[in-house]
Amino acid sequence: MSDVPIVYVISDDLVKISSLLPSNINRSIIVHSLVKSLELLSSSRIQILRPILASYKNLSVYHTPTYLDFILDPVNSQDPSTANEKLCSTFGLEDDCPPFPGLPEYVRLVAGATLTATEALRRTPARVAICWDGGRHHALRSQASGFCYVADCVLAILNLGRPPPVTLSLDVTPLAPKKPRVMYLDLDLHFSDGVYQAFRWSNSSNFLHLSIHHASRGFFSSSTPAFLPDTNDPDFNPLMLSLPLNEGASSATFARVWKIVERIKDVFFPDYLVVQCGCDGLAGDSCATWNWCLGEEEGSLGWCIERVITEWSCKTVLLGGGGYNHPNAARAWAYLTSIAIGSKLSLETDIPDHSAFPLYAPSFTLDVPAGNMQDQNGEEYLVEVEGVFNRVVDLLSQRLSEVAMQPL
Repeated sequence: MSDVPIVYVISDDLVKISSLLPSNINRSIIVHSLVKSLELLSSSRIQILRPILASYKNLSVYHTPTYLDFILDPVNSQDPSTANEKLCSTFGLEDDCPPFPGLPEYVRLVAGATLTATEALRRTPARVAICWDGGRHHALRSQASGFCYVADCVLAILNLGRPPPVTLSLDVTPLAPKKPRVMYLDLDLHFSDGVYQAFRWSNSSNFLHLSIHHASRGFFSSSTPAFLPDTNDPDFNPLMLSLPLNEGASSATFARVWKIVERIKDVFFPDYLVVQCGCDGLAGDSCATWNWCLGEEEGSLGWCIERVITEWSCKTVLLGGGGYNHPNAARAWAYLTSIAIGSKLSLETDIPDHSAFPLYAPSFTLDVPAGNMQDQNGEEYLVEVEGVFNRVVDLLSQRLSEVAMQPL
């Protein structure tokens, strides 16, 4: 299927507004300028799509009217010093999510970019769509949280989960279209609490959440659901899954747990996959928690995404996310773009001369190698994880079999 285009969502307006995000000033410019300088956007396989500007109706599919009325009013973000502190606090616009000029446009464009990616998969032959400015997995229904002001991951899942358009025929009475199965896979260092909260009480068997992250006391978003699940809990849901990894998680650890990921995928058999490719777990990130590498070795970030693109049969959206070493985020997402278009770059590729070139010192190459941090995911812990997820796979299979037996 080498002739099927890979969708890449970008526009000047999206890059400019995303570069104002307080937690990641100028990251979007750095990322897309590297992708462009490596001539990845010139590939015959790339189809560049400009993002729509998400409407109020688009956003209200998930977010509450009170939240949207506040966050989309430019008066509330033009001058943070005059903002209503009480209302800002109510809607989470404080601390790690301060209001900033351009916030309404940011919300509309980031949500619109991710929805553009999902619509391309729903309505065209494209099998992969990329939106590196998306992936805001902490935003809640009525609050900003964790550097995230809009729940574009949730909006993506809801859009992909809609029944496909019905093709009318005069000769055949159309059957009710089958609702697609959507799997959400989160590779960010931090637990995808916003996505989890959106679906935790859902009775649907058409959505599966799997977040691989770090969880420990005091670490952001490490609520109870972030820890290893208790499959004996009567409230346990085999479709809402968390796989926490300890400090120093390396490619070897990811290679070990990736077998679990693929077992879950094989049982669930999704039609669509949303991958949040946060790269704050890579070595060199300011979070300094994992020791994951970008490289070609088994279990690396690139290896995982290459398996998704080449081995999994579902249509896939690749989203951005965390990543606070901006040159390394650019390296990672440029490398993943090259994998997606079937023209994988060498990790020894020199960074081309362009406006952000000095930021790539001292190596000036594409690679993000592992550091010297010790992997705290020992054999005992990994055996425990495997035991828990062996039971998870059994329960998931049972749950889906029960659903299949129900009358239409």
